[in-house]
Amino acid sequence: MKKYFIQYKPFLLFLSKFFLTYLLLTFLYQGYLNSFGFNKMDSITNLVGQNTKQLLGVFNVDFEFKENKTESYLMLFYNQKYVARIIEGCNAISIIILFVAFIVSFSGKLKTTILYIIGGSVAIYILNIVRIAVLCVLLYSFPEHETILHRILFPLFIYGFMFLLWVIWVNKFSLYAKKDIRS
Repeated sequence: MKKYFIQYKPFLLFLSKFFLTYLLLTFLYQGYLNSFGFNKMDSITNLVGQNTKQLLGVFNVDFEFKENKTESYLMLFYNQKYVARIIEGCNAISIIILFVAFIVSFSGKLKTTILYIIGGSVAIYILNIVRIAVLCVLLYSFPEHETILHRILFPLFIYGFMFLLWVIWVNKFSLYAKKDIRS
């Protein structure tokens, strides 16, 4: 048994760090969400709606969002047409939690790890705003393709970006990254 523990120690350490970080951050986030009560919009999701409006405003687009007062979601209107809604799961926090848990589990130097977590989290958040804005425009123009756009293409886009950040982290900054040794 000890032989297997030693042999698989790096993998077991990775799993332990990953799940502990993921569970801790998820627990903290759920506490944050619970502080808003039932059927009340959390401030992060509201900020996502505001940021989406600001982004589309740069392009002088007719975009508006309204909070649903009976359920916790934002209704998105493009050219006065209801095109989509933003629920708590659309605010990218769960993706950021997954990203952070992976980076922590493959941690590198403390300063580098913290800076990469902050930079990657901001990049994921911004990309999510872009994703929602583009999705609204496409849903307005191609409502018949909602399923492929919302459930396949755009999740692939955001998770693919997160995966790319992971690959960069593991290969360039983590303790497992191969060091460039020049003669």
